[in-house]
Formats: sequence, C-alpha cells, structure tokens
Amino acid sequence: MKKLLFLVLAAVFVSVGLFASVSDTEIGLRKAPLESEDVKLGEYQFIAAPAGESERIERAYENAPPMIPHDIEGMTPITQQDNACIGCHDVNVASDMGATPVPKSHMFDLRANKSLEGIADSRFNCTQCHVPQANTKPLVGNNFKPDFTSENQKHQSNLLDVINQGVK
Repeated sequence: MKKLLFLVLAAVFVSVGLFASVSDTEIGLRKAPLESEDVKLGEYQFIAAPAGESERIERAYENAPPMIPHDIEGMTPITQQDNACIGCHDVNVASDMGATPVPKSHMFDLRANKSLEGIADSRFNCTQCHVPQANTKPLVGNNFKPDFTSENQKHQSNLLDVINQGVK
C-alpha cells in the first residue's frame, strides 16, 4: 500500500513539473527570448581616462584579476605579436610608466613548473581575464566583502606564493 501511495505521489509531482513551464523571457536577467539576438543593454559608459591618468580599482577579492581602469580604445585586438599592454605593464618598464607590473604568475609555466623570460603563452591575451570597468548599476544586489590578507593584496597578486596552499 505504501509503495502504491508513493508511486501515485511521484506521478503527480512529475506531471505537475512537466506542465508548469517557465517562459524563456523569465529566465535570467536579459528579459528577452533566449533565441533572440535582439537584447537591449542598459546604459553604461566605460571609464574615459587614458592610461597613466586613471585611478586603480581595488580587486574584487584577493588574487582576482584586476579591472582595467583606463580606456583601451585602439589597444585591441591583442595577439602574441601585438600586445599594447606589455608596452607599459612589462616588469622592466612598469615603474617608469607608473603602471602595475605584470605579476610573476604571468611569467611562469604552470604545466612545466618553471619561470619564463617573458609572458607565458597562455597569458598573452590580457582581456581574457582583465576587462575595462564600466560605470553601471548592478543588476542584482551583492553584499560580498572581500577579506584581504594584507593591504597590498588589494592591488597586487601573490598567486604564485599561495597557489598550492591547502594542497597535499
């Protein structure tokens, strides 16, 4: 008897789940049909300050890729042969340029476990992780507060020093 009751209840739950559908305009934040390419973006404007005149943005959390705090117009596309970012952020010139130097982790081959003379082949595409900051309103609320191990970590990376932390 208990098995029969369980099967009936299971059938009811499955059938209710099958018939209670959600419109594709109710999924996510885009509020447009999922198959539509006609998505309206909210108003936004990128920071217009040129490189060298912008203010650094605090990282979202320790070792997070920092945001790009300046205009990147004319600096993309980035290729291994043409990377405008390295012109200012290379370790050898960054302090003279007033730029944040590329961290050690970008000049390290994690697969071969060795330091490199230049940027690792897997790290040349800066905008894969680093993006320009836009002045926008958040779509959803967020009360996350990062916990940095030191003040330096708000603007510097120590990823190579801690990458194996907690790994046996």
